[in-house]
Amino acid sequence: MLPPAGIALIDWLRAMDLAAFRWVHEGMRHPWLDALAALFSWNGLLALVVLVAVAGVIWKGSQRAWICLGLVALAVLAGEVGVYQPLKRGIGRLRPEIISETGNPDEWRRNRSSMPSSHAGNWFAATLVLGMYYRRSWRYMAPAGTLAAFSRVYQGAHYPADVVAGALLGIAVGYGVVRIASAFWEAGGTRWFPCWWRRCRSLRVPDVVEAVPEILEGQWQQDRHRQWRSLAYMAIGLTLAARLIYVGSDTIELSEDEAYQWLWSKRLDWSYYSKPPLIACAQWLGTQLWGDRELGVRFCSPVIAAVLGLMLFRHLARELHPGAGLAMVVVGLATPLLAAGSVLMTIDPLSVLFWTAAMVTGLSAVRSGSTAAWAWTGAWMGLGFLSKYVALFQWASWALFFVLWPDARHQLRRPGPYLALAINLVCTLPVIGWNIAHDWVTVTHVAQVGHVGREWQLTLKYLAEFVAAEAGLLHPLFLAGAAVAAFAFWRQRGPAIDQARRMRRVFYFCMGAPVFAFYAFYTMHSRVQPNWIAPAVVPLFCLMVDYWESRWREGLRWLRPLFVGGAAAGIAGILLLHNTNLLIKLTGRALPVEMDPLRRVRGWAETARVVGEARDRFQAEGGPVFIIGDHYGIVGQLSFYLPEAKAGVPDDPLVYYQTTDQPRNQFYFWPGYRERRGQNAIYVLQTDTPQPAPEAIASQFGQVEDWGLREIQYRGRVMRRIQLFACRELR
Repeated sequence: MLPPAGIALIDWLRAMDLAAFRWVHEGMRHPWLDALAALFSWNGLLALVVLVAVAGVIWKGSQRAWICLGLVALAVLAGEVGVYQPLKRGIGRLRPEIISETGNPDEWRRNRSSMPSSHAGNWFAATLVLGMYYRRSWRYMAPAGTLAAFSRVYQGAHYPADVVAGALLGIAVGYGVVRIASAFWEAGGTRWFPCWWRRCRSLRVPDVVEAVPEILEGQWQQDRHRQWRSLAYMAIGLTLAARLIYVGSDTIELSEDEAYQWLWSKRLDWSYYSKPPLIACAQWLGTQLWGDRELGVRFCSPVIAAVLGLMLFRHLARELHPGAGLAMVVVGLATPLLAAGSVLMTIDPLSVLFWTAAMVTGLSAVRSGSTAAWAWTGAWMGLGFLSKYVALFQWASWALFFVLWPDARHQLRRPGPYLALAINLVCTLPVIGWNIAHDWVTVTHVAQVGHVGREWQLTLKYLAEFVAAEAGLLHPLFLAGAAVAAFAFWRQRGPAIDQARRMRRVFYFCMGAPVFAFYAFYTMHSRVQPNWIAPAVVPLFCLMVDYWESRWREGLRWLRPLFVGGAAAGIAGILLLHNTNLLIKLTGRALPVEMDPLRRVRGWAETARVVGEARDRFQAEGGPVFIIGDHYGIVGQLSFYLPEAKAGVPDDPLVYYQTTDQPRNQFYFWPGYRERRGQNAIYVLQTDTPQPAPEAIASQFGQVEDWGLREIQYRGRVMRRIQLFACRELR
């Protein structure tokens, strides 16, 4: 414990801090200061100015400018992730509680943590880095940083001590980032990035370039390949670390499917109502390692993305060169669908991984005729089937390949393809056995989802929706590039296109195009979910890289800036998609809830809290109270985020799906709440408008009372609404 003198000193400092805050926040009010504080506290106008400045550096900047800009970005990222946010959570100092009429209450609702100020930290970190490379910049950056720090106190978002601490930490972070990056560069630049190192021996004095002796063209090519490899491995490793940190943070919560399948992982089985068993196994492994939290549920997803990136890099580096492999890694980082699959643990990451693995080993098997390669291909395809039923399409892809490439048909006279088929069929036995025991319920479910029984009435109303969704999920540039490659490579001739390369392109085409084409055609029958084509994405992107790489060598120099610009825009968009709250910092405004892609992974802990409070209120009347959900997703979410419910999974469940006579989901095959006869329940219905209690629920209980709609808010925005019913005396 502190001595009395120390306690008195702390109390005096707090009093001085509060007095200074009141003087700035209340005593200095003026319209001019209101406008100045709004500008430097960060809003859309200032964000636009910074964006234009960064774009100018990227377009016309010198080597010094590029290095400076990169280190500024690194200092801001390191400060946010490694310093300011952890300190805010650890110190736990609340935002100022004195809010004047001109204050911004939404700021406090969005973030109650106060010490230190990340705004001040980021401004002064950028000021320090810029000052180390452009000494006169302090004349502009220091006043701007001071105004930014002042604005946070003036607007009531921070105490003066918060901004002083943030500024000092920002200076330390900026200096440390430059020194550490320089030390790493001088120690490893010549080994990992030899081409760049010859142009810049030191990050601290980037304009001083020593004379470099002439080197052979072959050595230069080797150095360039080594540099590409280093960049690819660094990108894969850093994104793996960043994704693990992201899924382990509280930025987003589980999606409904993830929470639902988490319940599967507590009851491992040979298969499930709607999906094969591997997703449950993956979540079981993650939760065994990291516990029943978001990191445990999602752990396998970033790892799968890293394995997929490494596999594709090595494949294209071997087939073409490491530069093409690096391009494929960048494409994966800039494609929203693949990026989403790297942080959400659904069936798609597993499906894409095993489809791609079967493609890579299958190409080797076709070339070599190796029985072992065919066996691996069958095993990967079997694991793909145990991940997602779309894996059956890969046999259609193989059939099309043998039709389009006659030279490969001699493989059909060898045992390899049939061994692959046998292994694949063995992998289907768990699913078939489970369905035999459950009246082929999965087949019925899949047929219902695909509207198989619906009469064909050709319509184009879903096709435009499908194309627009795929353009957004696959990046418009990459979708267009893959589409052009899929049509144009057939006509490409010349010495640069040898027989082996043409065969590889036909193979990529067959592994991806049939799936995409089938679902595009099926939109003329019914709506198709945009993620259904996920396994086809990687083969088509491989074809895209293969085709456009040859066009680059033919002299299309405009491809490089187009690719770099498109990839940069895609990565920037994905960063915003990972945390749409950044838009509030950049523009001062939040996305409308209906447009926010993170809506489905926000507000579930709050939903569980609201339902838990209603249950406590009901339970106070006497007797146990359980919970019934109207949808499998909310049953999973309440089971995960309500502590007393999570503690009872799986042996003593507290949350149930409403009992039905026919199977609608996996809960039909698990014990229900019939054994709780005589008990009370809270029924949770997701709806935006008041509804009467469902007849099935009303018939199961002696009395059902409507407790009204509840709004589920996240940082002041309504994410969803739920209607609660008090159900008494289960019959």
